[in-house]
Amino acid sequence: MSSSCRRPEHMAPPEVFYNEDEAKKYSQNSRIIEIQSQMSERAVELLSLPDDQPCYLLDVGCGSGLSGDYLSEVGHYWVGVDISTAMLDVALRREVEGDLVLGDMGQGMPFRPGMFDGCISISALQWLCNADKKTHSPPKRLYRFFSTLYSALARGARAVFQIYPENSEQLELITAQAMKAGFTGGLVVDYPNSSKAKKFFLCLFAGVSGVLPKGLDSEATDRGVSTQAQFTSQRSRFKNMKGKSVKKSKDWIMEKKERRRRQGKDVRADTKYTGRHRRPHF
Repeated sequence: MSSSCRRPEHMAPPEVFYNEDEAKKYSQNSRIIEIQSQMSERAVELLSLPDDQPCYLLDVGCGSGLSGDYLSEVGHYWVGVDISTAMLDVALRREVEGDLVLGDMGQGMPFRPGMFDGCISISALQWLCNADKKTHSPPKRLYRFFSTLYSALARGARAVFQIYPENSEQLELITAQAMKAGFTGGLVVDYPNSSKAKKFFLCLFAGVSGVLPKGLDSEATDRGVSTQAQFTSQRSRFKNMKGKSVKKSKDWIMEKKERRRRQGKDVRADTKYTGRHRRPHF
């Protein structure tokens, strides 16, 4: 791909790329903060956690704690794991409410069995598809991560990964190792017709197969475009989906309002949720 050279995971290993300067810039950019909050909100929604019940969650690739801020905001307890000391230092200075662990996800999750009620990960999983060292084998590192994560999750729990897949082969590599580790689930695609708003969420079930949620975008449903790809015992091939952007359309705004209402938040009938008018509060 012509744009692959600009992908962060191709520039340097994560612990090198996210140095002090990058960590500071990442954590102070209002646009990044807004996007992280939105993706964390969607990931938690896909976890389908019990209503009005605090849960103990794992945030893989937690960085400076931006996604963890949302978890705290909605009343959950969390543990964050990241490989970048610079990012974790920023999280400590920001006095995030979660516990922080320095670790390489490719070496596995160092937690006792059944410890977590769910797991989220924002923009981190695709880093495991690279071999940053001669000793790195992406399939083995992915399997090590998924197998230890499976053990750390309570049976019936979910893990939701927001990812930026490079191509269908990379998706197949990831899902093959997830299945090998015992997970079922599939890919949920929000706004598949939009080149800008489209987001990929890998939704995994530990121990008990669940119903794969539908991706957001009523227009895609009307046009017969799939917003999900499920796997159980066989790998699925994922098709690239392109189309007209529907972000900030009426349907997009209404879906955003509905998510807020399900979380018990007061939403006025004339409120418009747009990046221009609303900013996350931490």
